[in-house]
Formats: sequence, structure tokens, C-alpha cells
Amino acid sequence: MKYNIVNEIKLIYTRKGNTEKKVLNSQDATDIFREHFDADQIDYRESFYSMYMNQANKVLGIQKISESGITSSLVDIRIIMQGALLCNAVSIIIAHNHPSGNLTPSREDIGITQKIKEAGQLLNIKLLDHCIITSIDSYSFSDEGIL
Repeated sequence: MKYNIVNEIKLIYTRKGNTEKKVLNSQDATDIFREHFDADQIDYRESFYSMYMNQANKVLGIQKISESGITSSLVDIRIIMQGALLCNAVSIIIAHNHPSGNLTPSREDIGITQKIKEAGQLLNIKLLDHCIITSIDSYSFSDEGIL
């Protein structure tokens, strides 16, 4: 059997709903992320988000990457990078919550941060920060010199 058909891929991007919010520091990023976390679930289960920004550090969009269990989130780096490419982002900030209230990054947190940073370097997309959020506080990899 001979196949002559190759599927065409069509990508569409629009700026509808662009918030024009600018991120100048980790507190700005945390404040924006908090608007997207479910306040009733932040102490219950982990969620992981990615924020995409343009050259002027204006937010192009936020994408929920995963919502998982109490102690972990499955993070597919390809989905993060796909979102960045689709909206022409030049930088990203990632965030997840710790339902335990403990802000200390786990080995897994540090490992996934490094992998996302390396993937971004290949695509010329800079990982600016990784924020860990609890219901009352936050932690910034960038502020702590880890990134």
C-alpha cells in the first residue's frame, strides 16, 4: 500500500487577552502565579505552571503543566518548551506549590529545574526563575542563587 498524504500542521497564535503585566522580580512572578493557583487546593495537591514572557518581560501567558498528588507533580519538559515556542517567548518562569508548607526545594525540584534550564538553552529561551509557593509564603531559586 502506498501513502501519498502528509499531514499539514497549522499553528495559530493570538494576543487576545494579553495582560501586559510585567515581571520585574520574584515577588511579581509569585503574585501573578497566585492568581492561577486554586486557593482552596494549594495546601492539598501539587500543581505546576509555566509563565511565558517576551523580551520586555511582559507576560504572554501562563500554562498549567500538571496537577498531581500530594507530594509530586509530573512535569513534561516538552510541553513547557512547546508553549514557549508557540507564543514566541524569550524567557520563562516556572512555579509549583508545596502542600506541606515546606519551602525547601527537593532533589527532584532542583533536578527538573536544571533540565528545563538546559532545554531552554538549546532553544535560546532563558529560564529566569523557579518559584515554590505555599499558602502563606514563597521561595525563589533565582533569589537564592540556585538558578
